[in-house]
Amino acid sequence: MRRLYAALCLAAVAAMSTTACGARQVLVRTAPTSSEATIHFTNNLPQAVNVYVVQGGTETFVRQVGANTTENLPVRGIPQGSQVLLRAVTVDGKSQFDTQNPITLTSSYTWRVP
Repeated sequence: MRRLYAALCLAAVAAMSTTACGARQVLVRTAPTSSEATIHFTNNLPQAVNVYVVQGGTETFVRQVGANTTENLPVRGIPQGSQVLLRAVTVDGKSQFDTQNPITLTSSYTWRVP
């Protein structure tokens, strides 16, 4: 009985070491492409603003930008080449700034308020 038990334990240890040291599946991905549009935005106001992209009447929130700050804002979900309006609304909701005409989103569009 001892020999049978020892043989079973040895077989179990051998099976576990084969599983632990066996080949593993590896998933390799490439870095995301830099095809998303970016707004180089300057807020010259003394308070923060919320920046939106407006396409087809639908506002898409981009990011809040602090007072007297310049940031590069990635625009996710709207492809380069799209015709959009840009909107900045002060955090107190009292002032709104829109581009006068639709603009074409590019890899780096520059916009400043006011």
